[in-house]
Amino acid sequence: MTISVSVRQVVGPQDAARRDTQGLRDGFVIEDLFRPGEANLTYSHLDRMIVGGIMPTAKPLEIAAIAETGTERFLDRREAAVVNIGAAGTISVAGKSYELGFQEALYVGMGEGALSFASRDQGEPALFYFLSAPAHRTCPTVHITREMARKVVVGSAEESNARTINQYVHPDVCDSCQLLVGLTMFEPGSVWNTMPAHVHDRRMEVYLYFGMQETTRIFHFMGEPSETRHVVLKNHDAVLSPGWSIHSGAGTGRYAFIWAMAGDNMSFTDMDKVPMEDLR
Repeated sequence: MTISVSVRQVVGPQDAARRDTQGLRDGFVIEDLFRPGEANLTYSHLDRMIVGGIMPTAKPLEIAAIAETGTERFLDRREAAVVNIGAAGTISVAGKSYELGFQEALYVGMGEGALSFASRDQGEPALFYFLSAPAHRTCPTVHITREMARKVVVGSAEESNARTINQYVHPDVCDSCQLLVGLTMFEPGSVWNTMPAHVHDRRMEVYLYFGMQETTRIFHFMGEPSETRHVVLKNHDAVLSPGWSIHSGAGTGRYAFIWAMAGDNMSFTDMDKVPMEDLR
């Protein structure tokens, strides 16, 4: 099969606090996201977010419909965003083709029809990171380059967290219903992301870690602020974050990550910061 779909049910904070390492991974970690010649999707019941890895090789891969959405066509009641973290590739939607280079994105509005994904060179395939959330109106499809992204420079070298947040799907860049998507890049020597930590019960979030060496690992911290846990992630692992959970991490080497959110509002700054002394 070229399309595979797995389903993740919602995990509550009391359940998560009692789980062992494998139990946490089963509930929140998405591994083996990119598989040659496949579209690999995970349907999460956290705000109905769909997270996927699409890796076309010899022939294009199409997403037209999946049973899990209960609609005739995949985008009948959904919007989508795609970020390419591989070699050059093409996405065709509504009779138009968009060529995406490394770290370029495409926002696709509700009702646009089937999506077709292809690599320019099957020997160096594109790696399309795919995100989709329910939508209530149609917004224009937009090709977004790194230069178009809204850039926010935060952190410092002294705190080991100097980084640039590239906001791709954001109200200042393109219109969307509820998706917010961005890519965070670190300065050399900085390894901490989003610390001090925060939660935002109005929105879920999902991280994809990438740009890592084979032996590099991320220690991703999650859980309620008073009941923190961690999972260890490798290159191209994704992790789901419910609204009640912190989402923070540190790497043993250089890395980048793509964050995406869906929920009640579109305010990137809507977050409940957690003082360091409250973390347990």
